[in-house]
Amino acid sequence: MVNMNKIIKKTLGRISTLNIRGVARKTVLAAAIAMLIPQAVYSVEPLTVSGNKVLSGGVSKSFAGMSLFWSNNGWGGEKFYNASTVSKLKSDWGATVVRAAMGVEKGGGYLDDRNGNKNKVKAVVDAAIANDIYVIVDWHTHHAENYTGDAISFFEDMARTYGKHDNIIYEIYNEPLQVSWSGTIKPYAEAVVSAIRAIDPDNLIIVGTPNWSQDVDAASYDPIRRNNIAYTLHFYAGSHFGGLRDKAQLAMNNGIALFATEWGTVNANGNGAVDHGSTDDWMTFLRRNGISHANWAVNDKSEGASTFYPGGSWDSLTESGQKAKDIIKNWGTSIGSGGGSTGGNGGGITEGNCGTVSIPGNIDAENFCELKGIKFQATSDEGAGENLGWVDPGDWIKYRIKVPYAGRYKVSYRVASEPGGGVIQLEKAGGSPVYGVIDVDSTGGWQNWKTISHVVELPAGDQVIALSAPSGKWNLNWIDVESTQGNEGNNSVLRIEAEKYGDMQGIQLENTSDSGGGRNVGWTDSGDWMSYYNLPIPPSDTGAYEVSYRVASTVGSGEIQLEKPGGSQVYGKIDVPNTNGWQNWKTISHQVYIPAGSSEIAISVPSGMWNLNWIDIKAK
Repeated sequence: MVNMNKIIKKTLGRISTLNIRGVARKTVLAAAIAMLIPQAVYSVEPLTVSGNKVLSGGVSKSFAGMSLFWSNNGWGGEKFYNASTVSKLKSDWGATVVRAAMGVEKGGGYLDDRNGNKNKVKAVVDAAIANDIYVIVDWHTHHAENYTGDAISFFEDMARTYGKHDNIIYEIYNEPLQVSWSGTIKPYAEAVVSAIRAIDPDNLIIVGTPNWSQDVDAASYDPIRRNNIAYTLHFYAGSHFGGLRDKAQLAMNNGIALFATEWGTVNANGNGAVDHGSTDDWMTFLRRNGISHANWAVNDKSEGASTFYPGGSWDSLTESGQKAKDIIKNWGTSIGSGGGSTGGNGGGITEGNCGTVSIPGNIDAENFCELKGIKFQATSDEGAGENLGWVDPGDWIKYRIKVPYAGRYKVSYRVASEPGGGVIQLEKAGGSPVYGVIDVDSTGGWQNWKTISHVVELPAGDQVIALSAPSGKWNLNWIDVESTQGNEGNNSVLRIEAEKYGDMQGIQLENTSDSGGGRNVGWTDSGDWMSYYNLPIPPSDTGAYEVSYRVASTVGSGEIQLEKPGGSQVYGKIDVPNTNGWQNWKTISHQVYIPAGSSEIAISVPSGMWNLNWIDIKAK
């Protein structure tokens, strides 16, 4: 139900300021309460911040939905600012939050047409309240500090109109650029927060963070000391990977709550192909930490991030639109770290503890990250504990592992099956690539255990794998992964997929035609760079390494420079030849010396015009 205590308290507080005494005041109070109570409708729980969590009704949950495109007149996305869009997102997608991204200073934005843009936002807010979902009112600009007075006036109006509803969330700065948190963003935010709190004392306020709302760690060292404040985390799966998640984790460890008010399945420029694997990694991170999110964007613009194809609508979803719909529809309201699903929209997704297992090592079946359709029971197998079962076609379960070196690994499964005829498929979380498939024959009973094995190729690094069931009817107690390469010594090779950088400047990604598929780095220009962190670089007694690069170019005048992130130490340079095509691939190599104990490298671009698919580092 609507939080009637909150509405009545606010109403009574306002009535108490009137110059009414005695019986007259009691009469007014009684009438006010009588008018309020019949208007109670089903709605949402109040959002509050406790430590590094956003709570709903006092419980750690997270919510999933969509962001609308810029509201600016003539930009194309404004046609979706209506009740029909919100209703469709709720009923067909299962969305529990929607974001109204009101453009501010650019052409056709709020400063050009205040009433027009405000009315678009109000249409979305009214529809969200009617559909019992949360709504983010977003001051969509990169320069909010230049319009503090306008922001205060706008949010005061929103607070007066909607502050009595638990649905409303105020996002007071979309994406600051590379400006100071303490010197620029925080003073602006404190002024706007004070104006809102004078009218609405408790609804959630979200504050943007530096560097396109990525430097959440900067805010965590100097947070705003007001109630119910969260901080904006933005990411695009094609451009942002583990390095940004590390920043987010640090910020939460420092005690602030995050809300991913905008994220994309594609590159940071809003274009390119969907990066399914990176998107799945991000969704696991958000689920595990109870972070709510809104995907960019409900629009039919001709770009990768759009939900619809140009001129299309709900029956013409792009690849990104379909991916976002699948995520939202199966989200429910997830947990914080650890524990099980709290219900919500259904979809059968259950969250686990997601501990990382270092390879070689043994993975207990119950130490999962996420699963669909699978249950657990006490096992009679040696070592006791629980095994997974009730596996049907289409079910899956995910595990996080850390693989030291790319190469061949023997993967063993402890299985039991009464009827037999099952299949286990080992794959990267998200379904591609598939590392291997193995049959599960009858073992004579659901608790008669047998070990089966196959050899697969695994990439290096911290990653999430999945077991899926092309056909079910098998139980699993554990998985064991061991190297087939013998001693992991000087012949070990670390393979780094070029697109898996932690930070970058000026880089774009595209699908590759090279062996193994995936994506390659491209559009390199002088001064661009990519940094890679937390690498299991193989040990070398001498410090000497052979580093190979998988490259393509139609120019042949480029250079690759291998260095320490930041450029303080250069390990070596190599020329990139003309390979006669941007997708005609060739491997080039040079010998370098990397300091003992190093776990990070960077690739910088002295001169560009080359593509890069992967890097191999081999101890000499």
